[in-house]
Amino acid sequence: MLNKTLLPQSVAREIQAMIQSGELKAGEKVPSQREFSQRFGISRASLREALLTLETLGLLKTEAGRGTFVAAGDGTAGPSGNMAPWRYSESYSVFDVFQTRILLEGEIARLAAGRLSQAQLDLMEKATKTMEECWASQDLLANVDADLEFHGIIVSACSNTMLKALYKTVRDQVTETQRQPIPITDPERMRQSIAEHRRIIAALKSNAGDTACVEMETHIRNTARCAGLQP
Repeated sequence: MLNKTLLPQSVAREIQAMIQSGELKAGEKVPSQREFSQRFGISRASLREALLTLETLGLLKTEAGRGTFVAAGDGTAGPSGNMAPWRYSESYSVFDVFQTRILLEGEIARLAAGRLSQAQLDLMEKATKTMEECWASQDLLANVDADLEFHGIIVSACSNTMLKALYKTVRDQVTETQRQPIPITDPERMRQSIAEHRRIIAALKSNAGDTACVEMETHIRNTARCAGLQP
């Protein structure tokens, strides 16, 4: 049993491993929330968060009146169907969040240029490599976690504390836009995303603020296009 203090993300990793190992098979209904909660030693609220994360990544699918099932697929990383419903639809549309990301993260990147230490730049390169490796091994949770780390390091170096605070207030929605396109992302788009990350690193390292801004805006727009949007 997992320690009760572990976050939903840890439980999501456990369930992902069950899917990858074949313990939970494609098309199979997953155990009830009660059973899963007891197995992992967490609250149902934390379990629901873990299940929602896996659904956004396209690993699970919820059918009204029937329950939650392992999504059908061929077992390889890549497009596996439609995106999950946007979980923040009652407050903001996914289009609005992508549009906000372009404005906010572009300026954050501009203001972070030249302010990152070599250690931070190395961590960004490591996160980018992790994204690449985890995509190849189908570890979608770790792929997105590395993506979140990459963007988070840039935010931490921004010189404007208000922009950093604004980013923090919308981080949950931003995180969802980084997960949302995964089920329809093909290998070529992932390769492009990795290359975009490395261009952002190069601009930040060379203190080219305007270039960093443009590269970040382009990266987010391309991610939005992957999700079928044109912000």
